[in-house]
Amino acid sequence: MAFHPYDYLVIALYAVVLIFIGWLAQRRGNRNLTDYFTGGKSLPWWLVGTSMVATTFAADTPIAVTGIVASEGLSGNWIWWNFLFSGMLTVFVYARLWKRADVITDVEFIEKRYSGKPAAWLRGFRAIYLAFPINCIILGWVTVGMAKILSVVTPFDEWTLILILYGLTGLYITISGLWGVVVTDVIQFIIAMGGTILLAVLAVNHIGGIDALKTELDLQFGTGHHYLDFIPLNNPELLMTTFLIWIGMMWWASWYPGMEPGGGGYVAQRMFSAKNERHATAGTLFFYVMHFALRPWPWILVALVSLVLYPNLEDKELGYPMLMVDLLPPGLFGLLVVAFLSAFISTVSTHLNWGASYVVNDVYKRFIRKSDTFETPEKAGSHYVWMSRVATLVIMGFAILVSWFFDNVKDGWEAILALGAGTGPVYLLRWFWWRINAWSEIAAMAGAAVGVIIAAFIGIDGLAHTLFFTTAFTTVIWLSVTFMTRPADSETLLSFYEKVRPGGPGWKCIPENVRAQTDADPLLLNIGRAFAGSFAILSVMYATWLLLFY
Repeated sequence: MAFHPYDYLVIALYAVVLIFIGWLAQRRGNRNLTDYFTGGKSLPWWLVGTSMVATTFAADTPIAVTGIVASEGLSGNWIWWNFLFSGMLTVFVYARLWKRADVITDVEFIEKRYSGKPAAWLRGFRAIYLAFPINCIILGWVTVGMAKILSVVTPFDEWTLILILYGLTGLYITISGLWGVVVTDVIQFIIAMGGTILLAVLAVNHIGGIDALKTELDLQFGTGHHYLDFIPLNNPELLMTTFLIWIGMMWWASWYPGMEPGGGGYVAQRMFSAKNERHATAGTLFFYVMHFALRPWPWILVALVSLVLYPNLEDKELGYPMLMVDLLPPGLFGLLVVAFLSAFISTVSTHLNWGASYVVNDVYKRFIRKSDTFETPEKAGSHYVWMSRVATLVIMGFAILVSWFFDNVKDGWEAILALGAGTGPVYLLRWFWWRINAWSEIAAMAGAAVGVIIAAFIGIDGLAHTLFFTTAFTTVIWLSVTFMTRPADSETLLSFYEKVRPGGPGWKCIPENVRAQTDADPLLLNIGRAFAGSFAILSVMYATWLLLFY
C-alpha cells in the first residue's frame, strides 16, 4: 500500500510531539542517577501504571498473540495470562517492599539483602547479564515484530527504517531520561491502544460481525474446534499444559521480564520512581488490570479474523499487519502505523534506559569509579548521567546486532521463559526467609541454564515439558546450595528487616523484641488480597469472553 499524504502528515505530527516532550524533559534537567533513572522518585500512580502498560505493549505483542491464536487458539494465551497470579502478589505483597528498599535498580537490592563478596559478585554479574544478553534478546524480538509490520505496511526497506527508529529513540532517551520516557509513554499508549481497538472494530465489521466470524471459523476448522475456547476443554493436551504447567506452575517458577515473581526489572524501576508506597501499589495495580483485562481482546479479534481471511499464510504472524494494509483508508492507515511506532519506541526507550541503569549504577559506579572519588556530589551526578547516556547508546548497538538472529517473536518469548525456569521461588522467598543468600540466587541462575541444556540433551521436547524438568532440577540445586552455604551476616539481615519490614514467619533470626516493635505488613492478609484481585480480573476476562463470543 502506498502512503497517502494524510499518512505522512499523521506521522509528522507524532514526531513533532516526541521532539517537544524531549525538549521539555531536557529543560527539567537530570542532575544525578536518581533523576535520570527514577524521575526523581516523584511520579504519581497513574503515570507509573500507564508507563508500565505502554512498555509491555510493543510492536511484537500483537504479532506474537496472532501467532499463538493461529497455533493454539484463544486459550493459548494462558502462556502469558498465568502471570496474573504473580502480578497480584507483586501489587499487594511486594510493591511496598520494593519502594521501602529505596534503590535505583532491583540489582542494587542484592547488596542490601545479602553480604560479602558473593553479594558484590552477584550484583555485578546480574547487572551485566540483564543489561546485555537478556535485554538485547528482548529488544531483538521486539525489533523482529516491528520489522514484520514494516515489511508489510511500507514500501521501504524495513531494516533501514529500524535503524532510523533506533537512532531517533536512542537520541531521545539519552536526552530525556526516565521522566521523558514515562510522559511519552502516556501519549504513546493512548495512540497504540486506540489504534488497535480501531483495527479490531474494522476487521470484525469487514467479516460481517462476530456471528459471521464464528461461522467462518466453523467452516474452516470444523464444528467443535478449540479456537474460541477460553478454557481448552476440547483440546486435552493443551488443557493439561494450561493447568499443570501454565496456571499451576509457571507464574511462580519462571522469571520473565515485566512479570518477574516478586516484581523486578523495569516494573520495579517504575515502583522506585513513585511518590510513595501507595502510589507504587496503585500504579502497579492499574498496570495489571489494563494488561490482562483490557488490552488483549483487540489483538485476539484481529488474529481470529486474519485466520479466516488468510488461511494459507505461511507465517501466521504476518496476518496482523496485512489486515492493516487491506482495511485502513488513508489517514487512519497512518494513524495505526503511528500506533505501532509508538508501541515500539515506548518499549525500546524503556529497555535502553533500564539496561543503562544496570551498567552505570551497578557496575561502573559500584566497581569502576565510585562517587567518593569526585570533589563534589554535583560533579559525581553530572559524570554518571553522561556515562548513562554513553551506556544507552552502547546497549542500543548490541540490541540492533542481536535482532538479526531472530526469526519470530514466539521463539524469543520461549527462550527467556526456559532460561528463567526454577528461579522464581528464590525471588519470591528472599524477602521472607532469612536463610536465602547470594549463593542461592547464583545457584538458581546457573541451575536453570544447565537444566535447559540437559533437557535438550536427553530429548525433552516442547516448552511445557522443558519448563517442568528445568524447574524441578533448579529447585533441587538452589535449595541444596542454600543449606550448604552461610546466610548473610546478622548485621545485614537486621538492617534489611528494619528498613523493608517484610514480616512473615521466616525471620526468626531477628530478635523477638525487634520484630515486635517493627511495623511489618500483614503477610497473610496481603496474600488474600492478591487472590481476591486475581479472581476479580479473571472474572472480568471471562465476562469479556462471554460478551464477545456467546
